Amino acid sequence: MLEQPLKTQQSHSLYEQDFYQWTQQMAAVLRNNHFDQLDIENIAEEIESLGRSDRRELKSRLTVLLMHLLKWHYQPEKRSNRWQATILEQRIRVLDLLSESPSLVSYLNGEVDRCYNNAKALAAAETELTPTIFPQDCPYLLTEVLEKTLLAD
Repeated sequence: MLEQPLKTQQSHSLYEQDFYQWTQQMAAVLRNNHFDQLDIENIAEEIESLGRSDRRELKSRLTVLLMHLLKWHYQPEKRSNRWQATILEQRIRVLDLLSESPSLVSYLNGEVDRCYNNAKALAAAETELTPTIFPQDCPYLLTEVLEKTLLAD
């Protein structure tokens, strides 16, 4: 229960001063159906931020996954269980995010090239292989990247 009604200006100020307390108060306002006390502007911004956060996480995980796949295919003599575990973990995390937000599949398909270019740079830096050893364009489809069979030779 709210001890006293919030005014929109107060909640906006609280947002800037104590984010956690603001989230708790906004949740209480929603649960108590006091919609006139909602800090609509900041709530909308936070909801948009959640979506951006998921997109950033997907790109980051796909980049790491692609980097390890490149290392796996271009340095077979250095393959390790650790690399394999990282590939599996990144696949699981990407698939989990996509199962929670299936609409991000098309977004991720559009980011494969950017993630691949970042993965090439990271793989080259980590392996000391020249970046030109890797294909110019991503040699994998997103569906292949997310399948276990891609590790097979």
